[in-house]
Parts: sequence; structure tokens; C-alpha cells
Amino acid sequence: MKIKRVCILGAGTLGTRVALQAALSGYQVAIFDINPKALENSQKLMQKIIKQLANNSGLEDVAGMHAIAAITFTDNPNVAIWDADLINESVTEDVEIKNAVWDQFGKIAPEKTIFTTNTSYLLPSMFAEISGRPEKFCALHFHDVFYSKVVDIMPHPGTDPSLIPILMEFGRSLEQVPVVVKKENHGYLFNSMLMAFIGAAGKLLTGEIGTVEDIDKSWMVNFHMPMGPFGILDSIGLDTAWHVTKNLPDAASQRFAALLKTYIDAGKLGEKTGEGFYKYPNPAYREDEFLQ
Repeated sequence: MKIKRVCILGAGTLGTRVALQAALSGYQVAIFDINPKALENSQKLMQKIIKQLANNSGLEDVAGMHAIAAITFTDNPNVAIWDADLINESVTEDVEIKNAVWDQFGKIAPEKTIFTTNTSYLLPSMFAEISGRPEKFCALHFHDVFYSKVVDIMPHPGTDPSLIPILMEFGRSLEQVPVVVKKENHGYLFNSMLMAFIGAAGKLLTGEIGTVEDIDKSWMVNFHMPMGPFGILDSIGLDTAWHVTKNLPDAASQRFAALLKTYIDAGKLGEKTGEGFYKYPNPAYREDEFLQ
């Protein structure tokens, strides 16, 4: 099967990046969201990313803007799914919401369409049946897309094995490194390691053993990294982190989830809202004196 037209469900941070990279890679792209404001913000974010890429990677600004102009931004499900070869879903990490989305799009998608979910921590088997096409359902999980160029391919037990090489080739065409997760696993490969790291930082913070800044400094200096666990959380989105953490059964995770919820209730979701553990666009950890 040759993938030509891609439908992205969810115009959030990651859905926006996947849609833009697909457009830059020559695919016909539609991005869907029920919220017109989210679609407007998605287009603005794409323009910002293009300017960053033009400064850092040599991408021509005009070519990037032409790619954005070719994308269909829509809140109409039928427009979004028209002639789609592949869906990649990036809606909120909530089982009920994802079920509703797959129930809806499973009924209206063309027969040829491959269904993929970009869920960070949930499993494809949780949504495969409700999509109506479990054999065509697989997790296709992107990271940052432009800087962390790994895409996880994680089938569920009922996934048609012939999809795997198709998705691997699609991932490579988006300049990603595909990795196959042989068995369903919450968090894939990297996120499983990342959540252990984030969980340890959260335990230190909620246990009042260290401050946000000192925990980050310790990690940044020892591993020569540009940000620590709380800077990483801000880039991921505190809402995404909360959806994952609140489902973990141990007491330490529940305490950290409760702390994250206080930030979310205050509208502090991280970099995308201008404030999380740090304030943006100029967070303290990027200042030269932070590590002095």
C-alpha cells in the first residue's frame, strides 16, 4: 500500500508537529479538531516551527510556509477523512474521549484507511475493537518529530503483521527512526524509561527533598543536559503527564499526580501556555547563571 493522504486527529502540540512534518515530506495532510481555536493555534505554531527550522536547519522559509498552506485545517470529520490512507490520532490521553473518536471515525473512514494512535501511555488494544477494524489498528507514537526523531510502532495482538513494514517505511519517510515494540507495553520503550526518571523527580519534589530548580540542576550538570526533569515535563505538557501519572497505582505517583493537578487547575500546562514549573518563553534553566 502506498500512503499519500494523511489525516491527523487532534491539533494539539504533537498532532501539529506530525501534520507539519508529513506536509514537509510531501504528503497531502488534513488536521482535524472539534475546536476551531485549536486549529488556529495549530497553524500559528506551525509558522513558529518553520521559522525555527529556517534558522537552525537550513529549511527555506518560503517552502515551509507553502507546506502549511497546503494543509487542510478542519472541524468537519468528513472533510478530514476524505480519501485518507492513514489516520494518526493525537487527542487527549483519556480512554472515553479516544473511544468516542475511534467510534466516530471508524464508521466514516474509507475502507483502505490504516488506523494509528499516537497515545503516550495507553494501549492500542484498548481502542482497536471500537474502531471496527482491529486488524488495521496499530500504535504509531511520535516524540518531538523535529528534534527527537523516533517513532514507536506497537501492534496489538490482532494487528495485521503486514502493516508493520508499511508503517516503518512511512516513519522513515518522515525522517524518523522507527522502532518496533514487540509486545504491548504502557509507555513503549523510551517513555517507560522516561516515566521512571520523571517519577523519581516527582517523588523527590513531593517529599520535599529538593526544589524544582535543584533537582533539575543536579540532572543537568551530571548528564550535561540542557534541561532537567521539570523542564522536560513543561515541554511534554503537565496535562499529558497528569493523565499518565494519575493512572499509576503507587502512592508516590498519586501524590505527584495531585501536585500536577494543582498546576493544571491554575492553567499552567507548561511551555504551551507560557507557564508550568517555569515561565516561558525565557525559562530560568536556559539562563547562563542557572548553573552557577
